[in-house]
Amino acid sequence: MKATTAIGIALACGLIAIGARMEGTQLAALINIPATLFVFGGTFGAVMAGTSFERVKAIPRLYQIAIKGEEPDPMARIDLMTRLAETARREGLLALEAELDQVDDRFTRKGIQMVVDGTDPDVMRDVLEIEIEALEQRHADARRVFEKAAGFAPTMGILGTVLGLVNVLQNLDDPGSLGPAISSAFIATLFGVGSANVVFFPVANRLKELTEAEVRLRTMTLDAVLAVLEGENPRVLREKLLSFVPPELAAASSGGQARAAGRAPAEQGSLAAEPAAEAVAA
Repeated sequence: MKATTAIGIALACGLIAIGARMEGTQLAALINIPATLFVFGGTFGAVMAGTSFERVKAIPRLYQIAIKGEEPDPMARIDLMTRLAETARREGLLALEAELDQVDDRFTRKGIQMVVDGTDPDVMRDVLEIEIEALEQRHADARRVFEKAAGFAPTMGILGTVLGLVNVLQNLDDPGSLGPAISSAFIATLFGVGSANVVFFPVANRLKELTEAEVRLRTMTLDAVLAVLEGENPRVLREKLLSFVPPELAAASSGGQARAAGRAPAEQGSLAAEPAAEAVAA
């Protein structure tokens, strides 16, 4: 479910607010402009100081990916590679060239093009593995912005609290204002620790999950492309690829295949697969 990140953040914030209210905290007291500037302004500045401007500009897009991004569908890719293997086995490897325009995923299309071109299997593996490693590195660099923010935010919160306490100590001649002033000073720590653990770390972890899902899909695709090149039996290939997916999905797919075996052959339709876009844009 692609909305889990947004739901999780909203749920955490809501339950924290409810808990605070049950303890007697006035939520209006949490509206503190200086604390907001200390934490979010300071964190943004610290992240910008150690990151390229291009990565800073990508932050809104990365948030959108974390909240709306869906993990790729491995079953669609397995169906696609099985059909391509059947085509190659029945009509030869060169017949795959006619199917390239119907393959949406760029990585898969590149692998099939190398098969059509007669690329050596070892060279093909090296090229595609390098591309997978490069994707992992790009995505790691992108999500590092949020990991850095999660590290800076609590420190900025403590900084805001310290400055607030300095102000309190300068006004000890007014005992009646000490309580509210100290309370206000600690709001910065609350904002820093809260934003790190409720927003920044969860977003970074979600981006990491999306990357891992894309890497698994590409690794599976690489094995499938090499199997097509070697002329492996499509049924054997499918069973091999099903080992990449959760057991319940594999069992459901195997059951569907068994039922389909008793019916007429599947119609020869389009080979367009579910697009497996990168989890994080380069």
